[in-house]
Amino acid sequence: MNEQLKAILEVLIFISQEPLTLNKIKEVLGEVPEEELDSALQALQQDYADSRRGIQIIQSAGGYLFATKPEHDQWVRRFLQIEKKSKLSSAALETLSIIAYHQPITQAEISAIRGVDSTYSLKTLLQKKLIKIVGRKKAPGNPLIYRTTERFLQYFGLNSLDDLPKEEEIAKILEEEKQILS
Repeated sequence: MNEQLKAILEVLIFISQEPLTLNKIKEVLGEVPEEELDSALQALQQDYADSRRGIQIIQSAGGYLFATKPEHDQWVRRFLQIEKKSKLSSAALETLSIIAYHQPITQAEISAIRGVDSTYSLKTLLQKKLIKIVGRKKAPGNPLIYRTTERFLQYFGLNSLDDLPKEEEIAKILEEEKQILS
């Protein structure tokens, strides 16, 4: 394993302001074969997965980034004087899941699926930067169109929207839960 390549990747991930994508790595290290990059990235992730370390390298929002390990959360929050993450209400979670699975989508479409007005939930999700306005639909009234953001992916630890559970998987889980409860 090329230790120098691992050190370079470590530095690039460390200084990156956002998740460092494989495309950006290739742009910077164009002369390095992709297989070698993949191997070095996996080895670096393994190095940081060691239980003696307080940080790890994770894949999120389409790239690589450093993150604290969950078991150290209380000390990090105490040091940074951060209150526990405010949880999303069930209405906000429902709205967010509708956007994630049906994007791009308008407020009227969200409200029709939910069966209730979604104005407050949308405002909350916009404030938390979990969704964004991406334009207007060419329809009467030109309603705003909503999509999830990169922060949404980071918040839920997803690498891409493809990581969301498929409808069949959700249906199977719900069916198993229903059988357990009956």
